[in-house]
Amino acid sequence: MPNIRVGYGSDFVVKDQKVGIGSEDPRATLDVRGTLKGDFNITGVSTLTVYGGFAAQKQNITKDSSIGFSTTGIGTVGITSFISVNERETGFTSLVGEYNTLSEDIIVDEGKIFEVSTTNITGITTLGTQEVYAPDDSVVSVGTLESVSIQSHFSVPDGGINDRPDQPTEGMVRFNDDLNTLEFYNGVEWRQFTVSGASGRGVFGGGVDTTDLLSYINISSTGNALNFGTMFEGGAERSCCSNATRGLFNGGANPGHIDTIEYITIASEGKGIDFGNAFADSLNRSAKGAVASSTRAVWAGGWGPGNENIIEYVEINTTGNSLDFGDLVQPSHGIRGASNGVRGIYAGGYKNPTSPSSTSKYEHITISSFGSAVLTGELINVPSRPMSFSNSIRGVWGGGYNNPGGFAYNTIQYLTISSLGNAINFGELTQSRFRGTGVSSQTRGVFVGGGSPTSLNIMDYITISTQGNAIDFGDIGTANQRQEGCSDSHGGLGGF
Repeated sequence: MPNIRVGYGSDFVVKDQKVGIGSEDPRATLDVRGTLKGDFNITGVSTLTVYGGFAAQKQNITKDSSIGFSTTGIGTVGITSFISVNERETGFTSLVGEYNTLSEDIIVDEGKIFEVSTTNITGITTLGTQEVYAPDDSVVSVGTLESVSIQSHFSVPDGGINDRPDQPTEGMVRFNDDLNTLEFYNGVEWRQFTVSGASGRGVFGGGVDTTDLLSYINISSTGNALNFGTMFEGGAERSCCSNATRGLFNGGANPGHIDTIEYITIASEGKGIDFGNAFADSLNRSAKGAVASSTRAVWAGGWGPGNENIIEYVEINTTGNSLDFGDLVQPSHGIRGASNGVRGIYAGGYKNPTSPSSTSKYEHITISSFGSAVLTGELINVPSRPMSFSNSIRGVWGGGYNNPGGFAYNTIQYLTISSLGNAINFGELTQSRFRGTGVSSQTRGVFVGGGSPTSLNIMDYITISTQGNAIDFGDIGTANQRQEGCSDSHGGLGGF
């Protein structure tokens, strides 16, 4: 039979389905002869996990276990200490300490808990009759694991946006309860994993020059827009928002005001489909502001004629008429929205007929709840009908019309959605304009079309996490303004 070398001067002998250490003719399932020193963890009669200081190929966690576990009142257990922890105090019944493997595999049985924690507790604490010393810089140090095999469930740290670590480490992964998605820290900012197969497609349609045409772009690339299809009911200023699957167009003018809500499936080209109608008090409005989360679309304001203060909503994955959400503080139309999935912001626009640029303040709502908007921070200027988009961190507004000045802005400004501070200058558009639209992914935002005051066919883009001037993206085909757009990967969704 072959001899397999496993230790210092000892032979590992397999014979007749029995194992011998120091024995060439084993008589038991595991037959050890002579003096042997080492740490052993044997599961079953023939499983040798640690022998003579050598680590096992794999570590099997068969009981609730922890490394560096600490609980108030029982002190600190270091990673090199092997101390039985009382179940009454901690809920753990197994030994705690080091887990070393040759293959770097740790396998946790179904229904068992394996916890790794750190501590900086100082001093000597009595645990039963044993004293445990924890130096001031005591921390858990865990080496690189090539793989961890979990049979049932593995939980990453979770919490809301405000619970993110103050000093995150590059590559850190957590579940964001506010955005309902996994996210990771890339060394610069928190980014969300792609959800629902989002591809980074932006779709826009309607307008005064191509009233019922739908076009699309791939936001991550550059180039001219491609044909998507036609709208169920074309028109101008048909306010649009979306989740990762559907884009919804609400209201508009054709040329009279309309109350239709229609939807498209963003991943496939085709025609718009009837969704429902605006609810009774919000009928016949155009130029509404729009924000969305992964489940809910919320529109605010509009012109009907006269500025409106109504906020309405629908659940995106259903069909039917919109419902009352609350009211704006300032009746407005031509406002533009941005969201991070939790909060929606409405900014810019004509505030009232007699003094359309009376205030630079924007308003915000909590998308998952109902109620009136709250008047918040300040914009750099007061743009009417700007272009807007967002990722999960920033809302961005570009261009807009100065009234009563009678000129178009080229300013790009942004704000941090979670903090609700004042807007900050980002850079400039390639050309001053207003009455365009915006689409975005978590990385890039594209300003589409618009007028100055004649219709334009240009698109330009920015990288949202930076600052600087916009760069040419491509052309939309026919020059157009007062169109509306959305994407499958904007800031309200948490995807790329």
